[in-house]
Amino acid sequence: MAKDKSHYSCQQCGGTTPRWLGKCPHCGAWNSLLETAPEPQTAGKNRLSAAGPTGLVAAAELAPICDIEASEVARTPTGQEELDRVLGGGIVAGGVVLIGGDPGIGKSTLLLQALDAMQRQGLPTLYVSGEESAAQVALRARRLGLAASPVPVLVEIGLEAILATLARERPAVAVIDSIQTLYSDQLSSAPGSVAQVRECAAYLTRAAKASGSAIVLVGHVTKEGTLAGPRVLEHMVDTVLYFEGDSHGPYRLIRAIKNRFGAVNEIGVFAMTERGLKGVSNPSAIFLSQHSQPVPGSCVLVTLEGTRPLLVEIQALVDSGGPSPRRLSVGLERERLAMLLAVLHRHAGVSCSDQDVFVNAVGGVRISEPAADLAVLLAIASSLRNRALPQGFLAFGEVGLAGEVRPAPRGQERLREAAKLGFTAALLPKANMPKKSDLAQNKALAGMTLHPVERIEEALDLARGF
Repeated sequence: MAKDKSHYSCQQCGGTTPRWLGKCPHCGAWNSLLETAPEPQTAGKNRLSAAGPTGLVAAAELAPICDIEASEVARTPTGQEELDRVLGGGIVAGGVVLIGGDPGIGKSTLLLQALDAMQRQGLPTLYVSGEESAAQVALRARRLGLAASPVPVLVEIGLEAILATLARERPAVAVIDSIQTLYSDQLSSAPGSVAQVRECAAYLTRAAKASGSAIVLVGHVTKEGTLAGPRVLEHMVDTVLYFEGDSHGPYRLIRAIKNRFGAVNEIGVFAMTERGLKGVSNPSAIFLSQHSQPVPGSCVLVTLEGTRPLLVEIQALVDSGGPSPRRLSVGLERERLAMLLAVLHRHAGVSCSDQDVFVNAVGGVRISEPAADLAVLLAIASSLRNRALPQGFLAFGEVGLAGEVRPAPRGQERLREAAKLGFTAALLPKANMPKKSDLAQNKALAGMTLHPVERIEEALDLARGF
């Protein structure tokens, strides 16, 4: 009997090819093809017969959008305020959440704490561990001070056994740690393969929608920081969360990149302690360096992460380079840094063509909004001149290629947050300047010295005068 030939499956899209290629012919991803064993040809009950689809299923009823009643979905708080913020208020019944992060970042710790809080509130929960034994889970619970936790634990990697347990126990929230360890008897491929991950996630998603149980899937990440497994996995679930941060540092950030039940631009901040993860109520404090005196190359920015204004310190270091000067940014887009340096040279006459430029956002936060442009340019100019900006000074605003300073959204909320933390001076776009009536109503804003600017040249001239 001839031996079945293996094929290669793409980890990103799940497409297959009979031989290995450096680039996936389906989605164009590089080095994503892995060899997998062929799956047995079984007659799937969901396949259409050769007679075609006509007459197999009755046509469904249609309803215009105007006649559909729209109502807010009910949410269940997880007991972790920062996690609830990112989820949009809490867990949704029947929702499927995928959370990924580096090994040891704290995914299992956070979810175990959340399950314990919900179980103590009277909600039935279930923790399915495919990577650790029950004793290891109990040891982690004791380290977190949850030795008396009533959360039931199931150590299982078989999909069919997990689905049977979910149908019997009907938990309100179940955590699967992790999706890459599960396997189904209907497939011959190994756990963690593209086919296994895709099929197990599909069955669990169907079970969540049918039973109303919320399911949280823990996913591995690749060395590039993206979720491992087929890309279709992210399309199956309702919410995708990334847990990030320096594993050697005390702070962790969790952000949503997809959320069918809420916003995707929220951020949650946690501090890792001896008793697990604790939410940080004032995250601006961890993103600001504590300098006894102002230092050159530092400028504070007010950025927005969802509905939360954060104060982040932008640090720049300009040093003499060689024939090929380097441009390096941590927490900011490298391409945007190169664009801002060109604007600085063309419209402000400040050249860094022979200088190494390093820019960093303090605290490990990533800033993607263009409102950071003005603060980045001021930090670079401050480092180049070796002259510090004054104490209690901040800046925000987008800088265009023509050298104009454009307004940032929700400027007054940014100023109010800065005033609350004791900042006394701000450089801002002219379009974000509060009206006199707003200044009269807010005493904190009235006590700040505001410098509105329209051009980058004006901003640098004002900074030189401080």
